[in-house]
Amino acid sequence: MNSKLYVGNLSFKTTEDVLRSTFEQFGTVSDVFIATDRETGRPRGFAFVTMGTADEAKVAAEKLNGNDLDGRALTVNEAKPKEEMGGGGGGGRGRNFGPDRRAGAFQERGNRRY
Repeated sequence: MNSKLYVGNLSFKTTEDVLRSTFEQFGTVSDVFIATDRETGRPRGFAFVTMGTADEAKVAAEKLNGNDLDGRALTVNEAKPKEEMGGGGGGGRGRNFGPDRRAGAFQERGNRRY
């Protein structure tokens, strides 16, 4: 487990100071980031808390997951790396043509069209 935690189901009223003091019960907190909407600047309801060590993060996740903070039951677990935004689906203009649309695939199939 790494030392960065995802904290979900946050109240929109929860501040960085409140999160920091809540997680400091279980060790050193090196960073707190509350995600905000780019356009409105309002909180999005989740945050990331980085603990001093992986062991501190594990204990904090075990103790705080499901606990109430500002009237909401927190979801606390290990933060996963952000997935790359690809050109795979969703109407984007990416160049993901699927497995048979790669260069040379037509020749590999014996020059058959269908």
